[in-house]
Amino acid sequence: MTTAARPRPVHPAGPDADLLDPDLHARYDLTEVWRWLRAHDPVRRYDGFWAVTRHADVLRIARDTEHFTSLRGNMLDTLLRGHDAGAGRMLVVTDGPFHAGLRRLLADGFGPRTLGPVTGSIARAATELVGRLVARGGGDLVAEVAAQIPLRAICDLLGVPAGDRDRVLDLTNTAMLGDQATDVGVEARIARSEILLYYTHLATQRRDVPGADIVSRLVTGTVDGRPLTDAEILLNCYNLIIGGDETARLALAGGVLALAERPDAWARLRADPDLLAPATEEILRWTAPAAHVGRTVTADTDLHGRHLAPGDVVTLWIASANRDERAFPDPDTFEPARTPNRHLTFGYGTHFCLGAQLARAEIRAVLAELCRTVASIDVAGPVTRIPSTFITGVRTLPLHLTPR
Repeated sequence: MTTAARPRPVHPAGPDADLLDPDLHARYDLTEVWRWLRAHDPVRRYDGFWAVTRHADVLRIARDTEHFTSLRGNMLDTLLRGHDAGAGRMLVVTDGPFHAGLRRLLADGFGPRTLGPVTGSIARAATELVGRLVARGGGDLVAEVAAQIPLRAICDLLGVPAGDRDRVLDLTNTAMLGDQATDVGVEARIARSEILLYYTHLATQRRDVPGADIVSRLVTGTVDGRPLTDAEILLNCYNLIIGGDETARLALAGGVLALAERPDAWARLRADPDLLAPATEEILRWTAPAAHVGRTVTADTDLHGRHLAPGDVVTLWIASANRDERAFPDPDTFEPARTPNRHLTFGYGTHFCLGAQLARAEIRAVLAELCRTVASIDVAGPVTRIPSTFITGVRTLPLHLTPR
């Protein structure tokens, strides 16, 4: 029986929750806050930004490039500061022809020819890492499985040589497990700097001897008729590392926690392999690793009677849209067989996540291996969560695993 998974207290319903407080998102279950906003004030003005909480409205804004842009940033913290270091150069914070050209350049790196071998590598990693955890009777799923598999896959995609893998994985683990929260330790900062230096050297090598990896595509390709600058190459490598890690890591950990807390759902999944695909989508909906994405208004527009003016910061709360009762029957129930499942975890429109299929493959591989080898999943200690306004999920997940 799961004994240590204490549910977070439900934040009182209403509009007054401080969405800018990173600890709020870690300490509280915000279900009632989102429900109140969707029902009573779906486009609410806060100090410095608008919060959009309904599924249909998030869709509308995500595909409306005439009135909204990502060019000034896509996270609330950076938008309120008025600057994103990667703006105009990194895929997630570009728009228009440059975004389209950069996306085309990267897209083949996530196509079937590339992902086929990577998917095989993911399956082997899941077997190895889950197997170690099961053999010991459990451990921290985040550090030992959920953080490792996405990073190995990213190393495959970026073409990190075998001899460099252990060092790069260690650095990336140190950097990523420091999260993106308000207080980033010195060790994590140093690791991030060393990662950037490593990929600078790797890009130089790929210019001389290109391969089929994504770094080679960046250094040999052109966008808008010109090669990418060194800064553009480095920023997009780093963006792929961050994006490739966070969604899968947080969804994996949050999904396994959801199953540990719901033995009936876990039993259904173990008994029916056909549930792996829909359960993966439900995990993605349920966890919503990126709690929001941000946009800046570029032209006057109205939504639900609210006037949005040029320069206004708008936040699209995926954490709320994925639980919208207008889009999902019984949205606050974790349902492994849910279909259709039109969650917005990967975004929508021109900014739909390039690595969506990779993240799905990683989640499915771990679920499949757990189903094959584990009879029961129990939380074995305190679950800690990430204090952040942008990413949402567990930082540590100690488990006891009973072998089949």
